[in-house]
Amino acid sequence: MNQSQQPSSKKHFIFAGGGTGGHIYPAIAVAQQLDEISPDAQIKFFCSNRPVDSHILSKTGFEFITLDAKSPSPRPDKLLSFFISLHKCFYLAKSKLPENSVVIATGGFVSVPVVLAARWLKLPIAIINVDIVPGKANKMLKRFAKNIFLQFEDSHRYFDKTKAKITTTGCPLRKNFFKPNPQNVYDDLALDINKKTLLVTGASTGAVSINNAVTGILDELEEFADTWQIVHLTGRANLKTVEDSYVGSKISYHLVDYYDEMQDLFAACDLLIGRGGAVSIAEFTQAQKPVICMPYPYHTDMHQKRNAADLCDKGAAVIVDDTPNTPLQTQERLARVLKDLMSSKEKLDRMRDAAKLTRPQNAAKTIAEIISKTI
Repeated sequence: MNQSQQPSSKKHFIFAGGGTGGHIYPAIAVAQQLDEISPDAQIKFFCSNRPVDSHILSKTGFEFITLDAKSPSPRPDKLLSFFISLHKCFYLAKSKLPENSVVIATGGFVSVPVVLAARWLKLPIAIINVDIVPGKANKMLKRFAKNIFLQFEDSHRYFDKTKAKITTTGCPLRKNFFKPNPQNVYDDLALDINKKTLLVTGASTGAVSINNAVTGILDELEEFADTWQIVHLTGRANLKTVEDSYVGSKISYHLVDYYDEMQDLFAACDLLIGRGGAVSIAEFTQAQKPVICMPYPYHTDMHQKRNAADLCDKGAAVIVDDTPNTPLQTQERLARVLKDLMSSKEKLDRMRDAAKLTRPQNAAKTIAEIISKTI
């Protein structure tokens, strides 16, 4: 036995990933299922030192360790910092991995040193890849994986040079997403049950350009003040700025910097505006609500737009391009689509009916059952 490994007769499921909710939430979903399948097993997370990681994981009851992992950069000063960080995180992870472990990587560069440590210790490795185009970390680590789980069938092309068993499962969703309670939101936010609700969200950290686009067209939404209300998730860093933009708005609004029980929010809304991240798309699909997708505009491969394409093709979503360099054009596009949907019950009903045909399977359970048999 390697000196760095801790002897243990228990099963250990080690998750590695972080930096955004999109890397953490799928891991939590699988961890919840593993906890049911193997209640005596130990579950641990390696995450980044970004505040969002600790905030999310601190509420789960699972143990987690933060790593100061950095992404590589072509700049010499930052490249040196990357290798120093990788070296430190590798040895820390190596010292914390028990012998009877499987490592499950979900993306982000915090997963790299943990997977490399698992490879050194000859532990089984799995990758959960929920974006249609894998990120740099998953592309780098695929050669070490025994199992790879995909949300999208189209992602197979990016994993051709691997001996791993590849399974298309969909995106793992936390257990709460299968039992939403919209009344919790009506009580928590004091919503008017007689009005329809527009939900605006920029995912776990918020989206400045979506915030700006929505607040920039509030005057145009005044005609819906008698029948609609807005719940706007701003992101923690953006709450004050968005609050200032809503001052004087004639349409009822409820601003929240972050909300833990997103399944309840989705269930309470009639229409939502959001990004096209892989987890967001899966959550929208499970919620079965009409969606206006504004994909993140800075990815060179525009994978968020590709993530959202299936929902759009089925009639459950509409894409509005977010062009930060021309914000007025973004606002014009959003206002046109938004007002059209808010004024047409028939169109919303058609989108809702289309959404009901897209509900995903319980990917977390499928993944957990496979992983539990690897050790």
